[in-house]
Amino acid sequence: MTIDALAANAAAPTGMYTSTTTTRTPNQSMDSEVFMSLLVTQLQNQDPSSPMDTNEMIAQTTQLAMMEKLTEMATASEEGFSLQMRTSAAALVGETVTYTNDDGDEITGLASSVSFAGPVPMVTVNGEPVALDVISGVTSAVSAADTDDTQDTEGATTAA
Repeated sequence: MTIDALAANAAAPTGMYTSTTTTRTPNQSMDSEVFMSLLVTQLQNQDPSSPMDTNEMIAQTTQLAMMEKLTEMATASEEGFSLQMRTSAAALVGETVTYTNDDGDEITGLASSVSFAGPVPMVTVNGEPVALDVISGVTSAVSAADTDDTQDTEGATTAA
């Protein structure tokens, strides 16, 4: 079923006492409101001599409930993934990260901050914003410092 969009009348004057119509894009997905509207219309227009089978009506309402739960699960999954990306990006602050830039060069630097403004968190590395999904490696700043130290026989750590 195709739904035509309402077109705006560009020639209509606009002012204090006139209104404009806006363009509305058609909704291509079926949600619970559309489903219930179809069910009510079906019930209103059924033949009184042969009404809708109750088993069929129960099956349709069960389908509606399943559709709503699947939509809720998809939303929860998207929110969980977004939270996981934010947590991962925040954990990179203070770490040495490696990424490949647009020229194909591998760059290594310190992650100093994270921005969550867009759909993918942006990690600032050496003053440059880098998308989280471009980062290919992480080296802990603590483990890099540990390689410069040596232990004596008493277990004390001394700088090399």
